[in-house]
Amino acid sequence: MVAVSMRVLVAGAAGFLGSNLCDELLRNGATVLGVDDFSSGATENLSSALKHSNFDFQELDIVAIHEDSLSDRTFDVIFNLASIASPALYMKNELHTLKSGSIGTLNLLQLAKRNGARFVMASTSEIYGDPQVHPQHEEYFGHVNPIGDRACYDESKRFSEALCRTFRQTYNVNVGIMRIFNTYGPRMHPGDGRVVSNILSAALSGTTFRVNGTGEQTRSFCYVDDLINAMIRFATVTAFGPVNLGNPNEISILELVHIVENVTGKRVNIEFAPGLSDDPTRRRPDISRAFNLLNWEPEISLEDGLLRTFNWLSTFN
Repeated sequence: MVAVSMRVLVAGAAGFLGSNLCDELLRNGATVLGVDDFSSGATENLSSALKHSNFDFQELDIVAIHEDSLSDRTFDVIFNLASIASPALYMKNELHTLKSGSIGTLNLLQLAKRNGARFVMASTSEIYGDPQVHPQHEEYFGHVNPIGDRACYDESKRFSEALCRTFRQTYNVNVGIMRIFNTYGPRMHPGDGRVVSNILSAALSGTTFRVNGTGEQTRSFCYVDDLINAMIRFATVTAFGPVNLGNPNEISILELVHIVENVTGKRVNIEFAPGLSDDPTRRRPDISRAFNLLNWEPEISLEDGLLRTFNWLSTFN
């Protein structure tokens, strides 16, 4: 899927998505440099990559990259996955989240410009906010509260997209924007506050899963292997996008609880709590563009993916 000689920089390499991406790139023959500041990533996520002769790692904050940073390396592709994605964590690190999506993205775009590299930006479905258009397509501008509790993450990604557009228009940098919808799988931290890890952890430990709001709010969950496949395909084309990447199978949070119970054979105790501020009520990607551009659609069923994740989490614990 990637050229054997491809030289790739993965920012956010020690995170959930970044580490899975590094492993797949290495399996495809690429030479990979991973960077991370460990604001949310973990060294153990890189255990497989660090054993590979084509992988190097530097502890580095993309906000602090200087003009001569990484000047001894050249890259064909730069993936920017360097942002805290867990609401529980980014709400505790709002300023750094905003800096990562502004100064950090600017630094990496300048590096891509110097290298003539393909720059792949990991944006998010949060771009659409609490959407008034359903399902969400890439032409929809979104419905986002710029001063709400989630604004540091939402607006940092929106600003990153604007920077990407400017570098493409002004400097002809080969930029592509991915809008990633809810993704789950091995290496999600069990305490990151995201719904799949919360439910699976509750099923495993017998603790209570807190449902914020009615539980009727919907999400669309994509298994990590499917997403990584799409990301690598997107790196090999020149399209700007944006392109939605996710699974269009939409279910409610309460439906997800029942599926977890069926898959794991464990009962999930739930309690209801007030809804979260600016929490989207519905989320489902229109992936027509991804299908047409990348010949891609998810293949792993929710049941299969949840069982794989549960088995990994059982080992993790």
